[in-house]
Amino acid sequence: MNALKSHPRVTFWGLAVLGLAVAFAGAYWLRQAQAAPVKTGEDAVPVQMARVSRQDLPVWISAIGNVQPLNSVNVRVDGELQQVLFDEGQTVTAGSLLAVVDPRLYQAQVAQAQALVAKDQAQLANLKVSLDRASKLAAAQAGPTQDVDTYRAQLAAQHATVQADQATLDTARLQLDFTRVKAPFTGRTGQRQLDVGAIAHGAEATGLVTITQMNPISVAFAVSQDALANILEENAKGALQVVAMSRDGQQEIARGHLSFIDSQVAPASGQVQLKAQFDNSAAKLWPGELVSARLLVQTHHDVAVVPSDAVQLGRDGHFVYVVDAAQRVQPRRVDAATVVDGKQWIRQGLAAGETVVVQGQSRIAPGLKVTPVNTDSTAELAQVAP
Repeated sequence: MNALKSHPRVTFWGLAVLGLAVAFAGAYWLRQAQAAPVKTGEDAVPVQMARVSRQDLPVWISAIGNVQPLNSVNVRVDGELQQVLFDEGQTVTAGSLLAVVDPRLYQAQVAQAQALVAKDQAQLANLKVSLDRASKLAAAQAGPTQDVDTYRAQLAAQHATVQADQATLDTARLQLDFTRVKAPFTGRTGQRQLDVGAIAHGAEATGLVTITQMNPISVAFAVSQDALANILEENAKGALQVVAMSRDGQQEIARGHLSFIDSQVAPASGQVQLKAQFDNSAAKLWPGELVSARLLVQTHHDVAVVPSDAVQLGRDGHFVYVVDAAQRVQPRRVDAATVVDGKQWIRQGLAAGETVVVQGQSRIAPGLKVTPVNTDSTAELAQVAP
């Protein structure tokens, strides 16, 4: 008591400082409380969503293909090349004259064969006269019948000789015709391999030029044996459509139809070789070019589809998270079938117009509330909706 009485000012200023400190602390707490958000309920998990739609779903099989001509021939000549009547890279029509080979040797062979035919035909005529005379003498009993038999045998042999001579003449004429080298079909010429004045032989590997048929043209590609049964079944109903794309698969080049299915599966690869034929009047497909071939196996009409990312694989099979009217998710088992271009065919389990979660499944659980995220991916998935 004596101490307090002796220091009254110290006690007053101490209480004043304490009061100011409490006032400042209260004001700070009030400001912090006003700035802090007030939680009124649970937070919604942001996810990407898409609607279930019904549409036609084409089933394609893609493979790397090689453009191949239906016909390609190495034109060979035999003899001295006198004329070349085409340009490299020129489109020539069937039967058009490409070159001329020195015909003199073959003309001489034709003349020689003609002379031989004429000589043997004269001998044949003489034997006919002799046979007729011997037959008349034998009938009048003025000559032996043995002469008749002899002339008949000689006449038959001479007939065979004349036929052989005629065959030799035909061959000589054919060889003479080959001196005028003609295009066997309509196609495009390659590089010229022989110059005028060159002496070539038909047995040599190097020919005059290679002609390649450009239209129509084919694309060869291979598919897995697992798809063979379905391809055979659908192709029996009508030729399947094949689309030739650029090698990166971004640009369509031409549309054609399946024209060939190989008779056996390659044991080493388990693949079967196919060919498709295309109209190539615009010359967009080039022999030897690598393209992406897309075979339309079948089209499923009016089926339920969702983005393939929406389908999850669980312990009991495939499922999706369905968003209800209250924006809450529930898992639902579905019968998932084919995936085509990022779209999953759902046989059973979903109806058109329902909303499913496409991305963000790892952050949600049954019953949680979700909210849609507006991203480029969501806009793309919205194309699936009707």
